[in-house]
Amino acid sequence: MTFSPIRAGLSGLAALLLSSAAALPVLAAEDFDPMSQVGPNPVLPEPQQYLFPPMKIAKVVGWKEGEKPTVAPGLKVEALATGLEHPRSIYVLPNGDVLVVESQGPGVEPVKRPKEVVMGLVMGMATGGGDSSKSNRITLLRDADGDGKPETRSVFLEHLSSPFGVALVGSDLYVANTDSLMHYPYKDGDTKITDPGKPLTELPGGPIDHHWTKSLVASPDGSLLYVGVGSNSNITENGMQAEKNRAAIWEVDRANGRWRIFADGLRNPNGLSFEPTTGALWAVVNERDELGPDLVPDYMTSVKDGGFYGWPYSYYGQHIDPRVQPQRPDLVAKAIVPDYALSSHVAPLGMAFNTGESLPAKYKGGAFVGEHGSWDRDKFNGYKVVFVPFKDGKPEGKAEDVVTGFLDGNEAARGRPVGVAIDKTGALLIADDVGNTVWRVTAGQQTAAVK
Repeated sequence: MTFSPIRAGLSGLAALLLSSAAALPVLAAEDFDPMSQVGPNPVLPEPQQYLFPPMKIAKVVGWKEGEKPTVAPGLKVEALATGLEHPRSIYVLPNGDVLVVESQGPGVEPVKRPKEVVMGLVMGMATGGGDSSKSNRITLLRDADGDGKPETRSVFLEHLSSPFGVALVGSDLYVANTDSLMHYPYKDGDTKITDPGKPLTELPGGPIDHHWTKSLVASPDGSLLYVGVGSNSNITENGMQAEKNRAAIWEVDRANGRWRIFADGLRNPNGLSFEPTTGALWAVVNERDELGPDLVPDYMTSVKDGGFYGWPYSYYGQHIDPRVQPQRPDLVAKAIVPDYALSSHVAPLGMAFNTGESLPAKYKGGAFVGEHGSWDRDKFNGYKVVFVPFKDGKPEGKAEDVVTGFLDGNEAARGRPVGVAIDKTGALLIADDVGNTVWRVTAGQQTAAVK
């Protein structure tokens, strides 16, 4: 690699600023309980503002031989597949084949302030690198006998553009790239698609593509597709024009590609899923940063047609974000309070309702949520998969830890959970994007693992 004084200078500046940021007080209340922000009525402390926000990220070390996550009593976990390249989301086909979406972000975030220099360095530490030539593809796993050991592993679809969401309707397979919703023909049993595909509609991508993941789900009748499109900034620092048609869930007509904004004010909606009892659309949402270690709680919520959920002007209903000017009191007045908070900065990126029968009865009907984990608070939050119990189509009770151990005893990241899914046998699947593994959780007694 050729030496670059500019690159070296930026790296040195980043290191200096990072060390300075680490020395700044985070101003977290020592006795603040993150669980007080789990549920329908989260505790919301006063906002804090910073000249330079605190940052703390878990350095990636990966899984050593014999290591695996820790699971709740009555469960066991094993690797379904290892050696992947940033597995982000999982989709289970009707025949039981598992599609694993491996994806690298497009890397087009602008650098305008010293904060962005540091964030680039910090997030590079968080991803653990990887081979981009082997990513941006979908890998198929076929476990015909359901024993958790796939007999077939093949590259199902490749040469994609930072893909994330997948949906199958009949013989039509849809993939949400970061900049387009693509359609491919599919036949039951296919292990590879060679058709180049056709775009159904463009999606907001570059030149800035801050939240690049595009979650995807088909309506129960298959006529519509819903796409999660995240904001292009934390809090509009790239200008409002960059937020056009973003921070929203799109509704796309599958017949012709025409779309409309179904709901907006959702900073980064992911895990789009239809709740099986009511048929309502739900999402998990990453909320804004830099208002303090305990603001703003990420959340899960049912999504109402035409609903506005606050971003950027307010959070959790009518709580004003003082950084956004000019304000929009007309929008703030109608901002919908989310259904259920998940605690601050846990970064939920996946959600799946448990419609299977094989896990313990306590998990029936509720939602599993993959929490990728915090980067901007002094004590890590998230880095686990939780279960939220549901009753009559609504959350009831506290979220429970189901899969933990993604951080080791030195607070380094063995892995980070992203997408979750329920396979044909009823097992829980977890995409671990820096552990480069898909984990499979079943009922049973966990055997001892290396600590």
